[in-house]
Amino acid sequence: QVHLVESGGGLVQAGGSLRLSCVASGSIFRINAMGWYRQAPGKQRELVAVITSGDGTNYIDSVKGRFTISRDNAKNTVNLQMNSLKPEDTAVYYCNANIFTTTYWGQGTQVTVSS
Repeated sequence: QVHLVESGGGLVQAGGSLRLSCVASGSIFRINAMGWYRQAPGKQRELVAVITSGDGTNYIDSVKGRFTISRDNAKNTVNLQMNSLKPEDTAVYYCNANIFTTTYWGQGTQVTVSS
C-alpha cells in the first residue's frame, strides 16, 4: 500500500507564491513519473506539471515560467513551486505517483488565489 500526502496549500493574493509538497510512503521500490494535477469547481481535473524519474519535466502552457516541479527521490517527495499566482490558478491540487503499473493519488490540497 502506498500513501501520498500533500501539504502547502492555502490562501494567497494574486502575484504571490506557494510551495506544494507531496510525500509518498509505504511499499515503494521505485517511483516512475510524479505529477501535479488540479481541479477547479465545475471543471475537469487537468495535469499541471509532470516530472519523470530522470528529472524530465513538462508543464501546461498556462503555468510555464511561473511553476517549477522538482523531486527528491531519496525522500520520495515531489514539490511544486508556484510563483506569480493568478486567480485562475485557484483549485484543489493533487499529486500522483506512478509505481509499476499503478497510479496513486493524494487527497488534495486547496489553493485559493484572491484578486
